[in-house]
Formats: sequence, C-alpha cells, structure tokens
Amino acid sequence: GWVAGHLKKLLESQGKEVFTTIVRKLLWTLISVLEEIRPTHVLNAAECTGGHNVDWCEDHKEATILSNVIGTMNLTDICFQLGVHCMVYATGCIYQDDEEHPIGGKGFTEEDEPNFSGSFYSFTKAKVEAVTSGHKYSHRSYMMKSYPNVLILCLRMPVSDDLHPRNFVTKLLPTYEHVVDILNSNTILTDLLPPSIPLAEHNETGIYNFTNPGAISHNEVLALFKKYARPSLEWKNFTLEEQRKVIKAERSNCKLDHTKLADKLREYNYPFAARNLKI
Repeated sequence: GWVAGHLKKLLESQGKEVFTTIVRKLLWTLISVLEEIRPTHVLNAAECTGGHNVDWCEDHKEATILSNVIGTMNLTDICFQLGVHCMVYATGCIYQDDEEHPIGGKGFTEEDEPNFSGSFYSFTKAKVEAVTSGHKYSHRSYMMKSYPNVLILCLRMPVSDDLHPRNFVTKLLPTYEHVVDILNSNTILTDLLPPSIPLAEHNETGIYNFTNPGAISHNEVLALFKKYARPSLEWKNFTLEEQRKVIKAERSNCKLDHTKLADKLREYNYPFAARNLKI
C-alpha cells in the first residue's frame, strides 16, 4: 500500500532489513510467513477502502470486515503469540466535532470515546481498535491488558510529497466538483513517519493521535496547492447537507490533540519537528 511503501523506503534508508507482505486475512498463511521471517517488529499499514474513498465500504461490508477487522486481529494475535511488537497505522476518523469539541476548538485526546460511526469504514476501525487496545467497557482500554504488544497510531487525511491517489490533497483535486470547507487534522507523512520508528523500537504500546499540530480547512489546502503547484486550480464549496446528497457514507470532521505524541518523543530527545498545519 501507499503508506507501507513510504515506510519501506524510510526503513531501508536507515539500513534496516525490511520484509513486506500483503498476507493478513488467511490465518495459517500469515503464521507461516511470520514464523519464516521471525521479525523483531511488525508494522501494519493495511486497510480496506476500495481504492479511493470510504463509500466503497458501504457496498462491500464483508470485504471491509475481512480486511479491517479479521485481518488486523489475526495479525495482532499471532504477533502476541510470537512475542513480536505490532504497530498499527490506524485512523483517527472515528470522531466528529461536537459541543465539547467545536470546530476550531480543542482537539480529541486518546482518552475520548469515539463519537462517529457515520460510515461503515469508521465503524469497523473503531471496533477493531476497541478490541486491540482498550479500558474495560470502553473503546480505549480492553485489549491493552490482553495484548501488551500493540501500538496504535491514529492518522487523519494523510498528505505526502507525491500525488498518489490516496494522498488527501490528490483526492480533493479532480474528484469533487464541490468541496466542503471545514477544519480537520492532517498527518503529513514526511513529518510523522520517521518518529514512528523509535516508538516501535522502544516497544511503546497504547494509542497515540498521529497528526500534525493544529487543523486546516479544505479551502486552505487547495489554496496552498493553487499557490505553489497549479495556479489554474478552481473549485466551489457546498454545505455538509448538500454533500450528504452525493455521498453514500458520512465523513468524519475533527481535530485531534497531538500532545501525548509530542511529550513521548521528547522523552527520547527526538526532535519533534512536525509542522503546524497553518504554516
């Protein structure tokens, strides 16, 4: 996948031995692969959205469950049995702005309960995180005790220095005639993938919001792209109510608090250089 490709390149540039596989769903095949490789760490960046956006999941629920739930759980459990640390690049699209977290206000922390299940994709991702990490009777704690080898990093609308179809900026460009202008957290991969490696190497566990500081609107993203890359770019806005008429699944809109991540990296004296999204 896209994120996994960036990770592979990053790890190899650090002189690390890297093995990649797309096997997650077939349990016995997965066991054979891991027993053969015997990794020190497993980085799971796989998920299912049908190739472009989460609307696909609404019509392919079985395939979505197989990948996002069963595949993730298979890998997590086998890593536990083999004594291997497992880091999951997950999603933060399990929240929606509300009265306590208004647009432009404070962000959701790792302790906040998910409040968004408007898409089947987000529903499956929230549920599997509940099983793989969480507090008794809540999303965030049950599996922390059962699976002490798991670290979950919650990305949002990832952006990179390429124009890959999964890049959030690329998704906005030719795909939609109209765009909702609303603030959201983003994950700039070139900023945040490098510090994810020491988190794995230190065998950290639990959940971390994995986003850049602040939030940025869709109009601001497109305006930056227009300024620096494509002066001819034009777009129109519409409301959330108008958007709902042309999509199958609701979209998560929220800001995530990055404080826990920044504090942890300071413990390692790691230079946390994630750019504020407003710069």
